[in-house]
Amino acid sequence: MGELVPDPAPAGEPTLVIGLGNPLMGDDGIGLIVLDHLAAQAFAPPVEFVDGGTWGLALLPDVERAGALLLLDAVQGAGEPGTVYVLDAQDIPRFLAAKVSPHQVDVRELLALADLRGELPTKLRVVGVQPAAVDYGGGLSPAVSAAVERMVAAACDVLAGWGHTRPG
Repeated sequence: MGELVPDPAPAGEPTLVIGLGNPLMGDDGIGLIVLDHLAAQAFAPPVEFVDGGTWGLALLPDVERAGALLLLDAVQGAGEPGTVYVLDAQDIPRFLAAKVSPHQVDVRELLALADLRGELPTKLRVVGVQPAAVDYGGGLSPAVSAAVERMVAAACDVLAGWGHTRPG
């Protein structure tokens, strides 16, 4: 496997890590759990951590001020539940999808709007996990619970690639 080549975050612009999801909806809350694990660590230079929950477009100012943005979320992919994904900017769909409610806005619309306004962060990645169950009132499924440390490690690898180190 090749050596990790650092690709530093833009100087003078913050690196933001935003945890997304709804902890009342089972595996959908994984982004906030991983965010808590990361926020408990010290990174140099500092990283900002944002509990994005289900804020939708209210996160636009945060997204637009970031030089580097790491999103943590449940990700619907082709893998088995608990599969950890690291998506580069080009792998993240940014399109306006049909909605069942005018209040339903997701990360795709958030990124599409930032892109349309010319304010999409220079560095953008998603670390996510394939959910097993997104049900009201349930906690994390066993498969997703077992993936928490792998997600934390993947997020730390992304941050290290952007020049953020942890005291060791």
